[in-house]
Formats: sequence, structure tokens, C-alpha cells
Amino acid sequence: MIKVGIIGGAGYTAGELIRLLLGHPEAEIIFVNSQSNAGKKITDVHAGLLGETDLEFTDELPLEAIDVLFCCMGHGDTRRFMESHVVPESVKIIDLSMDYRMKSEEHDFVYGLPELNRRATCTAQHVANPGCFATAIQLALLPLAKHLMLNSDIMVTAITGSTGAGVKPQATSHFSWRDNNLSVYKAFQHQHVPEIMQSLKQLQQGFSHELDFIPVRGDFPRGIFAMVTVKSTVELDELYRIYTEYYEHDSFTHVVRQNIDLKQVVNTNKCLLHLEKQDDKLLIISCIDNLLKGASGTAVHNMNLMFNLEEKVGLQLKPSAF
Repeated sequence: MIKVGIIGGAGYTAGELIRLLLGHPEAEIIFVNSQSNAGKKITDVHAGLLGETDLEFTDELPLEAIDVLFCCMGHGDTRRFMESHVVPESVKIIDLSMDYRMKSEEHDFVYGLPELNRRATCTAQHVANPGCFATAIQLALLPLAKHLMLNSDIMVTAITGSTGAGVKPQATSHFSWRDNNLSVYKAFQHQHVPEIMQSLKQLQQGFSHELDFIPVRGDFPRGIFAMVTVKSTVELDELYRIYTEYYEHDSFTHVVRQNIDLKQVVNTNKCLLHLEKQDDKLLIISCIDNLLKGASGTAVHNMNLMFNLEEKVGLQLKPSAF
């Protein structure tokens, strides 16, 4: 049994992580740390887990009692934690912040997108979970990069649910503002662009074009619907062959010829990809659940790989029928 610790336990991604781990046959949650909620029941914060657990938040960190530590803190906090605490060498770490996603000689974190770095993740001690937008966009582009077919600027528009902004209330996550509304934010300068570019260059070293990314706030709670446009002279059937071949051994990424919609992936760890082509314009549609495939689901996927488990364990989730 894998003994698990979680720090930063009050947010949306931590809530989803706890839900997944409670149903994981090979995992046992030893502690969920939250300084601001210590002593409260987990279900006082994550009410959807009522009837599932009697665990309480703690402000203690019994790191010697665990095999893996999930860091669900805000950006910058994991790095500060690592600098101020001594984590036993035997404890594996999976960080859901952006602190260690960029490759550096200053750390040994592996970038944990399984569809790109599965082999490295299997032997890693420390893994940096990808960003949610980054996951959806990279999965749309990796097959092209592998075949050195990214030879133009990339245009991306992606719509995200309100949970992408985190659990702390903000003006742009307030229901009366968000409902029946759309808005653009961080146009061309979203923080996930560098990690996307890093991955594309890992497969296509000479890639030197622009990635123009327009993030959009959607009027729904969860999910990401990304529309990626590139130039390509390759026939659509051949592109489908390339994409299907790239993901043929991946359990959660599926290439489909029929059009796709967001509800097909919400509450699952799936990514669905659909291709359309007009002349030399290629559209790749990619959709994921931002809290699962874009965060906690991939974190559990990475844990399975790191502990030599079958990668689907604890992640066979099904979407709602409606």
C-alpha cells in the first residue's frame, strides 16, 4: 500500500486528489496538511466527500510516515517548502504547482506529462505536474512535433471553467459575473506558454515559430476546450494515422474522427482530440477536465507510473450521461 501525504489540502485540485486516492486500491492517505483548516474535517471543506472519509486536516507533517508527497500549494509555495523542510530521500514528490516545470540544473524534477515523458517518470523521484492549459495544448501538438511538422506559427484559443481560477473567490469567478459571460485574459502572455514551448522543442529541436495563445474564461465550472490552428499540407487521413500511432499506447488520450464536445471529458481523466482540415489549415480540437486530466488525475497517473502500477488504477472514471 502506497502511503500518501498531501500539503495544501483545501483547494479544488486537492479535493479531487483526495477523492481519487480514497477510491485507489493501492493508496492510503496518511495526512492532509492545511494550516488554515487544521482540526477541521476534510468534509467541512470538501463537502462532496461526505460519507467517504472521516479524515481531518492537520498542521503536522509526518513526512517519515509516507511514500509520496503531493504538493497542492500555490505557485511559489512548493519551492519555499522545499527550501525550508528536509524531505526524506525515500519520499517521492509530485508537485502540482508550476515551480519546477521548467528544466533546470538547479533541480531534478521530471516534467510529468505521461504522453511525453512516461519512461522518465517511471524512474523519477520528483515529478512536476503539467499545467491544465499546457496539457490540453501539448496533447494537440506533440504528434506534429515528433514528426517535425510544426513549420508555422501556432494559434490557440482555449476556454476554461471557473475552477481554473482556484477556490479563493475573485471578481472574475463570482457567479453573477461569470454566468452567461465570456472574457479574455492574459492574451499572448499566459504562464503556461513556456512549458508548452519546452515540450515542443524537446521533440522538434529546431522549432522557432510563435505560439499565440488566447485564454478565455468560460461560464461553466470545469473543463478546457482548446482550438489549435497550424499550417499543414499533409492529407487529413495521414494526419489521423500519425496522431493515432502516437497515442496508441496511451490509456487516456483518444483520437476520434467525429466532432467532440466538453461534456465527454468532464469528470474523467480523458483527453479527446479531433482534427479538421481546409486547404492547408489544420484545426486540432483538444478537450480535458482541467481538475483531472489537467491536474489531479495526471498526478495520480504519475504516482501509478512512479510506483510501477498499471496506469489506469484509480482513474477509470466515467462522464455523466447528460
